[in-house]
Amino acid sequence: METNYSRIIEENLYKFFSNLPKDIESSIPANRKGDVFEFSAFGSNCMIQPNGIFIDDKNKDDAIGILISLYALYANMEPCRLEPLKAFKEFPDSMPYIGAFTTHTENILLPYTNKIKSSKKNIIDRFGGQEAPSDITGDFSFVIYPLPKVALCYIFYDADDDFPPSVTCLFSNNAFSFLPVAALADVGEYSSKAIINIV
Repeated sequence: METNYSRIIEENLYKFFSNLPKDIESSIPANRKGDVFEFSAFGSNCMIQPNGIFIDDKNKDDAIGILISLYALYANMEPCRLEPLKAFKEFPDSMPYIGAFTTHTENILLPYTNKIKSSKKNIIDRFGGQEAPSDITGDFSFVIYPLPKVALCYIFYDADDDFPPSVTCLFSNNAFSFLPVAALADVGEYSSKAIINIV
């Protein structure tokens, strides 16, 4: 059954395949076989093709499918610049989304902090991530790539005598080059949910 999600994805894919830029596979980047583009998204294998977006061979006619279709539309040759990392609130027009970002990207992880810490290597491996930059503080941290050119740095702080535990999520410096701000907020949310599913 067609949904609002599937209609938006269908429209985005039509725009994408109607005017494929030269070297689009390098812009995503993705492995290309004809009209099929394959890359990692949200810690899983993703394929974009004219009839839909598939993650682990399942049709994603949902919010994640929309995010991936938007990422394809915004693809360009600019490389991902990790540093200096940016807080979500530093992106233009982010104010309406800050509360939801804090709730659904950062605070949602608090009950799982210990499990995330013990699963850190597995999370990094699944998302093609890496250790956080050396100047990052916090009790533990890591960088993941939910999309090939969009990186997130998660920083976890344990409780102490003065402050409760907290989680901070920062973006790669030029993440805004690859998605609009509302979509970046959703990337944070669905990345955190994927982390929870892993642990």
